[in-house]
Amino acid sequence: MHGAQSSPCEQKMSTTPPRLPLDSRHVMLQFSRRGDLAAGRFLYDEIASRMEERLRYIRIAPTALMDAGCGAGHALPLLQARYPQASYAGVDHSAAVLELARARHAPGSFRTWLDTLRRRDTAPRFIQADMAATGLPAESLELVWSNLALHWHPQPDAVLAEWRRVLKVGGLAMFSWLGPGTFIELRQALAAAGLETATPAFVDMHDFGDQLVENGFADPVMDQETLTLTYETPDRLLEDVRALGGNPATGRRAALPGRRWLQNLKDALDERRRPDGRIALSVEVSYGHAWRAAARQVGGETRLSVSAIGRKQP
Repeated sequence: MHGAQSSPCEQKMSTTPPRLPLDSRHVMLQFSRRGDLAAGRFLYDEIASRMEERLRYIRIAPTALMDAGCGAGHALPLLQARYPQASYAGVDHSAAVLELARARHAPGSFRTWLDTLRRRDTAPRFIQADMAATGLPAESLELVWSNLALHWHPQPDAVLAEWRRVLKVGGLAMFSWLGPGTFIELRQALAAAGLETATPAFVDMHDFGDQLVENGFADPVMDQETLTLTYETPDRLLEDVRALGGNPATGRRAALPGRRWLQNLKDALDERRRPDGRIALSVEVSYGHAWRAAARQVGGETRLSVSAIGRKQP
């Protein structure tokens, strides 16, 4: 691991929210095909663990939380262990992965039995919905958790606005996503081989910091690290790229790549071997957290949350 950095975000206003050239239908299709992301759990679980470490330094005791982009519900045991009294709502756009989540945490399972021992009154809920339109009641949560999901939504600014809507004043959004340095070696290999196809566009952490402020969050803190994966063969590298989400970019190659196209790509990756003989693949992971503010600026107006009216200020 290298290249770690952290900083509080400057509260400057950007003029254009990031809109990613992603096809939502293909995002859903590709993740439905990958099911519980078994082949990609090495990264998803590691980043969840690093997010949980950050929560240890934040004083919060939520009674209700949302796991945005929950997939097959792998974060549920981690979140329940940290917040045993909090009700859990997992939200994902894919019906197929939610079926796996419900089966994994079905009544009568070992996890449900543990919940009973803890005297939990509310069973986990899994909801099929867009992250930008969850359908959850306004100001009903104290924590939004989202692990490596935000970069797969074409309108992340709309997702942040939804998180603000469902969070109570003083609630916390804690999330991670892939940054623009992700898979740079693969993009360079595609360019070197003259292979034309679009790849996902990832958002810089400073842009997300600006969007948090614009969407009514306070004190956003972002940090970033670059993980370097190494491979013996181009085939293993491409397998992991597919396992981590594939390529749902709107401008990607329309037809399936032929044998010659794939071989040219593998040859270009082979040419990028390091002195130790292995092929590197960078994964830029960004982390962010921010608090839901009572007021925000919209078109020159200050809008105050109804729930904050009449509260005594410390």
